[in-house]
Amino acid sequence: MIDTAVEARYYEKLENDAVRCVLCPHRCVVKQGGSGICRVRKNDNGILKSVGYGRTISISMDPMEKKPLYHFYPGSHILSVGVNGCNLSCDFCQNFESSQMDCPTRFISPEDLVEIALQNDSVGVCFTYTEPFVWYEYVYDTGKVAKNRGLVSVLVTNGYVNEEPLLEIIPLIDAMNVDLKSIDDNFYKRRCGGRLEPVLNTLKIAKNKCHIEVTNLIIPGANDSPDRIEELAMWINENLGKDTVLHISRYFPHYKAKESQTPVETLENAYNIAKRHLTYVYMGNLFMSPSHTYCNNCGELLIERFGYNINVKGLKGSKCVKCGHETGIIGEER
Repeated sequence: MIDTAVEARYYEKLENDAVRCVLCPHRCVVKQGGSGICRVRKNDNGILKSVGYGRTISISMDPMEKKPLYHFYPGSHILSVGVNGCNLSCDFCQNFESSQMDCPTRFISPEDLVEIALQNDSVGVCFTYTEPFVWYEYVYDTGKVAKNRGLVSVLVTNGYVNEEPLLEIIPLIDAMNVDLKSIDDNFYKRRCGGRLEPVLNTLKIAKNKCHIEVTNLIIPGANDSPDRIEELAMWINENLGKDTVLHISRYFPHYKAKESQTPVETLENAYNIAKRHLTYVYMGNLFMSPSHTYCNNCGELLIERFGYNINVKGLKGSKCVKCGHETGIIGEER
């Protein structure tokens, strides 16, 4: 395998060739030859290196709605890639084969990745499947190339990153879907190997700097209590705005998690609770479930969705064709 490792950003040198990574809240102290929790940042003779730079686990053209992003270039497709690593260890991970285990990768340079996106008429590049922030150097370099070529950059992320690196990279990011796993810090500690507060901080920092949508995976008996759902929706309302999109997503047993799949009734209850506080709430991971978008001013059908069959019918730019209301939906002029 060709050595594609690059020196990592955001680390401190310690005694005896140890280093401290300061990219994410774990602040891993990594001894010579060792790796951080994410498995892609390694100490090489006192230099922290990103050994996963450009090494992709998968590359494909995906519907934007698959991310899920419903109010950002609806109906478009985006070139999607992922890294072999993650800085959380969720026992219910839906992509654990690539986030928690070593798997085959191939190197694609930032320039080549953007060229592939252009050749496939993609609106941009999406860093997804696992955790893009542990791929920081590659995302940063690719984001600069993409912006220069007129493409957007999208992150599907757990939001577990420190403030300084987030502030540096976010001018290159056009949209993020942040997985807010629970509004309960104990849930993060027990089930994810992390903490809640850094994720909330990421959301608050990013809210006025790029397009934000939030996903909450509902796990029966773990994070599905009506009080927690209401608390989460209220936090989004108060800190990100009432029009912030929330995706209530159905869980299926995977990796180490033993709970049965989320009943549809539980998702519907969560949806109804969240709608008390948020304008746009969608249910996800339900086969061919309709998840249309309506104008919140006049009720006009703006976007018709059946699974990934998308029909943008009531928008001109970001405005409702019927009443002219500014919806905040980002897309190409129609």
